[in-house]
Amino acid sequence: MTNSSTTSKPTGTGVLARHQAELDAGRFLIQRCGACQRAVYFPRVLCPHCGAEEPALVAPAGTGTVYAATTVRRKPEAGGDYNVCIVELDEGVRLMSRVEGMPPADVRIGLRVRARVVVPAGGSGMVVFDAATGDAA
Repeated sequence: MTNSSTTSKPTGTGVLARHQAELDAGRFLIQRCGACQRAVYFPRVLCPHCGAEEPALVAPAGTGTVYAATTVRRKPEAGGDYNVCIVELDEGVRLMSRVEGMPPADVRIGLRVRARVVVPAGGSGMVVFDAATGDAA
C-alpha cells in the first residue's frame, strides 16, 4: 500500500504542473478564459463555464473577502489552533486557504484579505492570506 502525500508536486508540463511551478517561484496565478472572459480557479484544461480550451494563466488582483471560516482546535503541544477559510477573490473565484497574522478565532466572514505566496523550506508554494488594511469592504 502506498501513501499519497498531499504535498506532492504535479509532474510534467500540464496546467497543474505549470501552476505549481509558479507558486514555487512565489507567483500566484488564476486562469481567465479567452472565450467567455470568466475567471477560473483551480486551474484546468477546459473552461468550466463555456468549455473553451486552455484558459490563460493570469495574475489576480490578490484581494478578496473571507466567504466562510472555521477554527480548528488543537492542543498547544500540537501547534495550537489554526483557521481554515474559503476566500472569494475579487475576480469571483473561491479557494480554500488560511488567514495568517491574527488569532484564528478573529477570522470572520466578510474580512477583507490580501493574498501572498509562502514557500516552506523544501516544500511546495501555497497561497495564504493576511487581513487587508485600508481596503474598503
